[in-house]
Amino acid sequence: MQNDLINNLKIPDCKFYSGYKPCFPGYDCLKDGCKMELSGDTSHRMGKKILIISLDALGNVLLNTSVLHALKRKYPVSTVHWLTMKNAAPILSNNDFIDKIFVWDDDDKLILSGMKYDVLLNGDKSFYACAFAGKVKADEKFGFVLNDNGKIIPVNDAAMYNYNMGIDDELKFRKNLKSGSQIIHETFELEYRKDEYVFSFSAEEKDFIEKYKEQIKYDRSYLYVGFNTGCSNLFPNKKMTVEQHVKLINDLAQTSEFKILLLGGKEDTERNLKIHESLDKDIQNKVIYTPTNLGLRNGACFMDVCDVVITGDSFGMHLAIALKKYVIAWFGLSCWNEIELYNCGEKLIPTGLECAPCWNKVCPNNLECIDMIDLDRIASIVRKYALVKPLFTNKN
Repeated sequence: MQNDLINNLKIPDCKFYSGYKPCFPGYDCLKDGCKMELSGDTSHRMGKKILIISLDALGNVLLNTSVLHALKRKYPVSTVHWLTMKNAAPILSNNDFIDKIFVWDDDDKLILSGMKYDVLLNGDKSFYACAFAGKVKADEKFGFVLNDNGKIIPVNDAAMYNYNMGIDDELKFRKNLKSGSQIIHETFELEYRKDEYVFSFSAEEKDFIEKYKEQIKYDRSYLYVGFNTGCSNLFPNKKMTVEQHVKLINDLAQTSEFKILLLGGKEDTERNLKIHESLDKDIQNKVIYTPTNLGLRNGACFMDVCDVVITGDSFGMHLAIALKKYVIAWFGLSCWNEIELYNCGEKLIPTGLECAPCWNKVCPNNLECIDMIDLDRIASIVRKYALVKPLFTNKN
């Protein structure tokens, strides 16, 4: 008898109901029913509760947003939560597919441990991600967990190809022709339609972009060429040398219709300054030096000004893909087949170099793959793109 009130409690099937305060001021959802449901608006319904775990590597987190389209096709009425590292959370901001972002800290992990999901998707093959995925309560799990011996294992048959990519170098470096996006779709048993990444600007960010364009006297008749100059410190050999950047920028800046932008994050501040100071004196004033210390989201705003982005395989490359820029990406130690440019860019591959790709943090071969970067070809690609820019602009 003492639990009759609890037993008769009807918690609204609503994404916005917290049990802490009213969804709408002055309105009692428990007594009067869900206001959104009564209005005929069904967007609030929780439906399938889904947790995505994607923690590590900023570029990988952004790539994994490509599954959101297929996820909503499979579960049109659903609530999507995403667990990621704090530094990656800004990547997921303003994403209409995601209902809530949880960060990898004690508070959020405690909250998640008290919840139950219909579907768990974990594409990360790290011990801590897999350990946590194993603990989450979910009816269905896709991707990877830890077994009783602390070994990473696939939890569904469809994840086996992805799993083998991690332990079979011949498959990863020589045989695989699938993109990372296709592989993660298959891992999660989602239909792959070559869906693009999801990255959205807020209204304030769009206003920031327009004001920055005014500041640099943006003129759409020019071709804006961005140089993403750096990369993660984890793999420091995924960037050109300063000298290569200087040579290429000096070359491209000779074309009066091109505007050059230096792009990067806080770890690239000194490097970009060195590149800028090493340019020919008459070129320096033609190069737009974008701030590197304003955070990931503002960095994306600066990149959005560009038509073309020249980059190694880094987060900046993935961001350029997400922003639908024409991407000229060169590769050395990483696997070029895993990158999908969505018919909007070109890859430069170290053809004939037996050691590439390798994913080595330290190169035993004097960075031959870096030396092989064809700067003349990059310049040629930029000039050819300038001729067809209107076609891509209209397409996007």
